[in-house]
Amino acid sequence: MEQWLESVYSDGTECFVSNPQPALYETVTIRIRMYEDAPVRHVLLRTIPNGAEHLTEMTEEKRENGLVYYAVPLKITENRMQYQFYLVCDSVIYYYTQKEITTYIPDHTYDFVLLADYTQPAWVKGSVFYQIFPERFCNGNPDWSVKNGEYQMNGHDTIQMNWEDRPLQYEQGFCMDFFGGDLEGVRQKISYLKKLGVTAVYLNPIFEAPSVHKYDCIDYFHVDPHFGGDEALEQLSAELHANGMKLILDISINHTGTAHRWFNRDGLYFDKSEGAYNNPDSKERGYYFFEPGTNKYLGWFDVPDLPVLNYTSDALREIIYRGEDSVLKKWLKAPYSIDGWRFDVADVFARNNEFQLAHELWPEIQKSIREENPQAYILAEDWGDCAGYLQGHEWDSPMNYYGCGRVIRQFLGEQDLFNMRNEFLREVPYKMTAEDVQARVMEHLSKLPYVMWENQFNLIDSHDVSRVHNDPNVNPEEYRGGVILQFMLIGAPSIYYGDEAAVDGWIENNEGCRFPMPWSKDIEATDAYQLYHTLAHLKTEQKALSKGGMKFLYARDYIVSLARFYEQEAYIAVTSVNTEDREIILPIGSIGASDIEATDVFGKPLTYRKADDKRIALQVPAHQAYLIRCI
Repeated sequence: MEQWLESVYSDGTECFVSNPQPALYETVTIRIRMYEDAPVRHVLLRTIPNGAEHLTEMTEEKRENGLVYYAVPLKITENRMQYQFYLVCDSVIYYYTQKEITTYIPDHTYDFVLLADYTQPAWVKGSVFYQIFPERFCNGNPDWSVKNGEYQMNGHDTIQMNWEDRPLQYEQGFCMDFFGGDLEGVRQKISYLKKLGVTAVYLNPIFEAPSVHKYDCIDYFHVDPHFGGDEALEQLSAELHANGMKLILDISINHTGTAHRWFNRDGLYFDKSEGAYNNPDSKERGYYFFEPGTNKYLGWFDVPDLPVLNYTSDALREIIYRGEDSVLKKWLKAPYSIDGWRFDVADVFARNNEFQLAHELWPEIQKSIREENPQAYILAEDWGDCAGYLQGHEWDSPMNYYGCGRVIRQFLGEQDLFNMRNEFLREVPYKMTAEDVQARVMEHLSKLPYVMWENQFNLIDSHDVSRVHNDPNVNPEEYRGGVILQFMLIGAPSIYYGDEAAVDGWIENNEGCRFPMPWSKDIEATDAYQLYHTLAHLKTEQKALSKGGMKFLYARDYIVSLARFYEQEAYIAVTSVNTEDREIILPIGSIGASDIEATDVFGKPLTYRKADDKRIALQVPAHQAYLIRCI
C-alpha cells in the first residue's frame, strides 16, 4: 500500500469524537486525520442507521503538525452507532475500520462503535492496578495468623510457615500452608504502594474460606477472621480512599466450597441441620445442581470440592446480586464502599449444558452493580476471545490475557499459556513474531467499542500463572521490554505483587508464583522497582498514556514499536526480541511528532537519523527496549 496510509488515524478518544460517551439523540463530531499531502479527493463517513448504508462527506477542519483533520457531525439515533471511513483517491477507494485499511468493502465486524448512554468507569483508564494475594503480601497482625493444626480440610491440617520460607508444593501443603498475610498488612503498606505509583488495589478472595487461596468460600457475607474480619476491610477501604486509591474485590459466584454454609457437606463449620447436602428440603438445595433423589452434585470441572451454583433459582439470584442485602451489594455499600468486582471463572459462569444463562444474568448483574455504584468496575476472568461480553451491557473488561498477557509472554519466548497445557501443542517451538503481536492485539481490540478498549485490564503475571521474570529462558532485557509494552497498551496495567521486587519463585506450578513478599530486601534499590516505578508514574501523570490514542508504528520480524499520543504529547515504545542489531524506520510524523529526545525516559542514549521529514531511522541493538519521548 501507499506510504501515506501509515498516517490515517481515528479513534474513540475526545480528540476524535467530541463526546466519546454520548446520550441517545445527541449530535457529536467525528474526526479523522492523515498527512497533509495525502492524495485524497473525498473523505466519507459510512454509517448504517436503521440498517441501511448512509454516506456523508466529511469536510476539512484544520491542519496541524503536518496532518490534516476532517470532521462531520453525527446524530446518535441508536444505542449502538457503527461507522467506517471511505478515503476516495483518483484510482482507488480505501476503507478504514478499527482494525485495518483495505481496498475492498469490509464487513461490520471491526467498525468503529459509539455506545449511547453507556456509563464507563472513567477512573480505570488512568489507573495502575496492584494485584495482591493477601495471604502472602504482609503480616500486619500476627495474632490473626493461622496456627499449626488449627483446623483441617479434606483430611489435611493447617501448617504455619515462617515468612522467609518457600511455599510448599501442593502434594506437601495442599494449599493449607499459611504465612500470615492479612488486610492490616495491606493497610500498613499503602504508603509503599502510593510511592510506587499504584492507584488501585485488586485483592484476591478475602471472604471466609479454609484454603490459602480462598476460592472455596464458606461465607460470602464475612471477611475471613485470619485476614482481620469485616472491620479490617472497612479500615483498609477507608484509608485507600483517603489516599485517592480504588479497591476491587475478587469473588467466585460460579461455585462455592463444600463447607459453605449453603452446602455444608461435612458439617465442619456449621451444624448439619443447615445446608443443601444433608437437607433435601432446604431452600439452599435449589442453589446447586443435584441429581433428583440423590446427593450426587455437579462440581466445577468435576472437582468435588467446588459445587456449582444453579441460577435457575430465583432465590439464589436474589441473594447473590438482586436484593438490597445481596452479596454483591453489601460490599459496594458503606462502610466498605468497594469500587468494583473481579469475577472468578466468569467465562463458564451460568453455562451448564442445557442451562445457558450467562447472557441473561450478566446484564442483570451489571444493572444491579451500577445501581449501587455507577462507576463500579466489572472485571471478569476469561483467558480467550470474549468480545461478545464486551459490548457495553455485561463486562467492562476481562483479565486481558488474550490481548496482552498471552501475547507478550509468547513474544518473549514462552509457550502460549493454553498451548503449553496440551502435549501435542507444547512440542512446537514456534516463536511469535512482531507481526503476530500486532495482529493479535488489534484483532482483540477492534471487535470492541472504543470505550471498552480503555477499560482493558492488562496483565503479564497473576496468581494463576508463573512469573515471567522467574523463567530462566526469558532474557531479562526482553522482559523489561515486555513490561514497557504492557504499560503502553491502551487500558490499565496491573502489577502482580512482588514483580517490582523481583520476588523469588519457580515456573512449574501455581505454588511458584505465590511466594511471600520479600520485605527484608531493599526493594527500592532493585532494577525491577525502578522500572515499575517509572512506568507507573508515567501512566498516571501523562495524558498520552492515560487517555491518548494508540498506534503500532512498526511490527516486523521480532521488533515491535507502539505509540501513545494525546494532542502534542507522544511516547514511543520499542521492544526487540531479535538476536541481531537492526535499523528500523519509525513514521513519527504520523503521530504529529517531528523529532525525539536524545535519550529515552530511562536515560538510555538513542542512535538515530532523520530518514525524511516524516520518519526517523533508529538503531535497535539485539534484545534492547526503549521508551522514547517525542518532541
